[in-house]
Amino acid sequence: MAEPDQELSSPGAGQRLGAPETLGISTLDPTHKPPAMPSGRHVTIRVRMLDDTEELFDISQKASGKVLFDLVCSHMNLTEGDYFGLEFQNQQKMMVWLDHIKPIIKQLKRPKHTILQFSVKFFPPDHAQLLEELTRYLFALQIKQDLSCGRLTCNDTSAALIVSHIIQSEIGDFEESHCRSHLLNNNYIPDQMPLIDKIMESHSKHLGQSPAESDYHLLEVARKLEMYGIRLHPAKDREGTKLSLAVAHTGVLVFQVSGADLQVVIQTYVTYLRFISSYQDTLEFLMASRDCCKVFWKICVEYHAFFRLFEEPKPKPKPVLFTRGSSFRFSGRTQKQVIDYVRESEFKKIPFDSSPLSGSPVEANSSIPRNKFSFGSLQLDEDADEDGCHNFSDEDGGQIFSCVGSNSPHLSISSGHPLGMVNGQRSLELCSHSPDGRQPSPLTSPLLNDACSVRTDDEDEVRRKRFPTDRAYFIAKELLTTERTYVKDLEVVTSFQSAVGQDEATPDSLKNTVLSTFEPLHKFHAGFLREVEQRLALWEGRSNAHIKGDYQRIGDVMLKNLQALKPLTANLHRQSDILLELEKAFKASRRLENLCRDFELQKVCYVPLNVFILRPLHRLVHYKQILERLCKHYPATHVDFRDCRAALADVSEVVDQLQGSLMKMENFQKLLELKKDLLGIDNLVVPGREFIRLGCLSKLSGKGLQQRMFFLFNDVILYTSRGMTPTNQFKVHGQLPLRGMTIRESEEEWGVPHAFTLLGQGQSVVVAASSLTEMEKWMGDIKMGIEIAKTSNGPSSELLTSNLTDNKCPEDSLAEAESEDDMAASHTSLEKPTHHRGNTMVHVCWHRNTSVSMVDFSIAVENQLSGNLLRKFKNSNGWQKLWVVFTNFSLFFYKSHQDDYPLASLPLLGYSVTVPSDNENIHKDYVFKLHFKSHVYYFRSESEYAFERWMEVIRSATAPSSLSQVLNSKDPH
Repeated sequence: MAEPDQELSSPGAGQRLGAPETLGISTLDPTHKPPAMPSGRHVTIRVRMLDDTEELFDISQKASGKVLFDLVCSHMNLTEGDYFGLEFQNQQKMMVWLDHIKPIIKQLKRPKHTILQFSVKFFPPDHAQLLEELTRYLFALQIKQDLSCGRLTCNDTSAALIVSHIIQSEIGDFEESHCRSHLLNNNYIPDQMPLIDKIMESHSKHLGQSPAESDYHLLEVARKLEMYGIRLHPAKDREGTKLSLAVAHTGVLVFQVSGADLQVVIQTYVTYLRFISSYQDTLEFLMASRDCCKVFWKICVEYHAFFRLFEEPKPKPKPVLFTRGSSFRFSGRTQKQVIDYVRESEFKKIPFDSSPLSGSPVEANSSIPRNKFSFGSLQLDEDADEDGCHNFSDEDGGQIFSCVGSNSPHLSISSGHPLGMVNGQRSLELCSHSPDGRQPSPLTSPLLNDACSVRTDDEDEVRRKRFPTDRAYFIAKELLTTERTYVKDLEVVTSFQSAVGQDEATPDSLKNTVLSTFEPLHKFHAGFLREVEQRLALWEGRSNAHIKGDYQRIGDVMLKNLQALKPLTANLHRQSDILLELEKAFKASRRLENLCRDFELQKVCYVPLNVFILRPLHRLVHYKQILERLCKHYPATHVDFRDCRAALADVSEVVDQLQGSLMKMENFQKLLELKKDLLGIDNLVVPGREFIRLGCLSKLSGKGLQQRMFFLFNDVILYTSRGMTPTNQFKVHGQLPLRGMTIRESEEEWGVPHAFTLLGQGQSVVVAASSLTEMEKWMGDIKMGIEIAKTSNGPSSELLTSNLTDNKCPEDSLAEAESEDDMAASHTSLEKPTHHRGNTMVHVCWHRNTSVSMVDFSIAVENQLSGNLLRKFKNSNGWQKLWVVFTNFSLFFYKSHQDDYPLASLPLLGYSVTVPSDNENIHKDYVFKLHFKSHVYYFRSESEYAFERWMEVIRSATAPSSLSQVLNSKDPH
């Protein structure tokens, strides 16, 4: 079997990123029990995915190969997993498939140093037999890989056509300079340069083709190629003629070398080859060794069973005395069982109307609704009927749902399954808890449809135009909408207080700290909100009082309430005490820590609890911003100007006093959050340590470029990889102290775009950013950190745990014999991890291959916004009214402002926000467009002021900055 390319390449521009997060979904049929994880020592298995990312899976050494394979399929939410397998290089340097029946410990002699490749195992003759879009996407990745390494050979015309579909999927519609630049920077075939013009010519014909359509057309071309899915095995016939054998759905193919190593099929044996037989028509082939022969025989057995049998063969009864022959058998569903299962699941599914994509070849032969699946971002599914359900799908690691009413039991899933399915097997009910007890989070479990909200038409617009048109009214309305969100956020903290306050494990000091701060705040702001609502109702003319003209102002309401708020803000500089008390209490009580973790997993806690703790300070900043806009708008003679100016003076005084404390508390809160995301550190949160930036960089090692998550602090850089553990945490591989470090650009030295080298204390690390902009941000912030480290003592403690203090990444070190100590340490660190949500900004950066800085976090929490927006998909006609909250780089969607928790969320990192062009036929005012790769969404605001504000705050999240840029500018942040 040909050995796969061991080089890891950097993801191309626009490439859909790694597999989505699992939601803890079972990989078994309803009639089966989940495979129990055997007790005993655990080992971390490294699996390389088809997009060249690597994932780590924590598993018992005694577990069977199927347990590991099910984990991988669960990680990708893969239904048709039976077409795939895990292959690895055995001790004889041969590529073999992981046996599903045998224990892993009997197959992987050195699991710590073995990389398993997730690959297509069975290639069906017709890609229309692949019923799931995700499956077709993974097949397309396999074709791309085979083409790149030279395994899939074809003529120039076919090669150019395949590559054109690949780049259409990755970068979208043809634009000559962009296409040429992309092809010059990314190689898809061994000798690509002579074919660039032909590739571009083909690409220009794919205008408007979606990534899913590109995958379909790619497979249409590939399946007709002679070498499609072929893995050659060297052999000889009786006369000693050199041949190559391969297995396909039709049988055994025999290839003969012709000319310059050209393989030509000379015979197909429809009956699968038998190497030992008494029949006279038996054909004999000689292979290099018995092991080579057995590997090929096993592939024949599995291909025969998968494509020819109706059901999985039953195991043979164990002999009483003597065994004869191999006990190997095919384990898993046959192709017929897979197809029948997916189709039956479609009919069992609770129906909902989802219009097929016009002219889609996928839909021509299938009744299965098209579900939009793409890696790398949460997507609002645009392929929905205007009168039916609109769905939200999560590319960062979730599933696609639709719901009817918040309290309705009616649930449907647009992936073609009655409930959550992975590898064709059922999960627990998605509206309840996942198997580990977690509620689906807003990021990874979005639910929304048209039935959930009020639809709008021209009558709504006429009604809207009756409202006041004064800019001051819309500024006051922003105060109202954001105050509604703030009061809801305070309720989250008070409900947390109720949840833990009654538990005996909660210390009195924590109870008193939270109680004395948040209950009075909630009571006060609930009253303030009522006053603002009453004033806006009068301003809008919903009462006869507006005739007097006394109520078209807001300054008097704000001045009165901000003066009454002053006593409650006296202790806000001690909000960090609450964070400290929580941290101390968690260290003292595992029970309390679990209570807090369970609370954070509830839907109402849509951002980390620590963020809610700091909301009162951020709200004062919001008041200041609103009053500044009012004072700037009003002339000095306006009746409301004096009150607004007095209120601004009051709140500015408080904000200025708290500004220094706020920056320290934000840094402390971020360190506490990062501590939850990182695995392998003892003391991240220490006095003097400041967070600067986190994000993805590709690290260059002996195996090529590998995606890593880097964390930059004022004294050290950590580099990590994401492990497939129940915690979804990032495992720390090494640290690079900033003191004494130097940095230089290395693009020419290594031939890698946007590469730079970090040198310091006897080690060097070469990394590459995803773009020039990202490289400039990282280099600027690292240089700034190095300068800070020169003049500051900084924290003196080491970061890493004892088993990682050699400062080396395991991937860079020489292969060493596994010791009992190594395995014990690995087992201990992962033995009983707490569950951790995989929807934090760290995970979004991982999937979007980008980065954010502490400056970005500070700006994001200060630029919060709430209000009603109308949403429209790219291919739909109607608009849907939603209550939208912007915070923490994300949009959170609700049916109305009265809802307690969001139904969906959209992380905005990587998105661009623009105004629709004339040719997009959006004939409405105040519309902005969110665009990420091929995903386009339109949102419509009610006024010019609201439009400007939404554009402003969203741009703050979609255009992150660097610390060095901010320090070198006049930006107040």
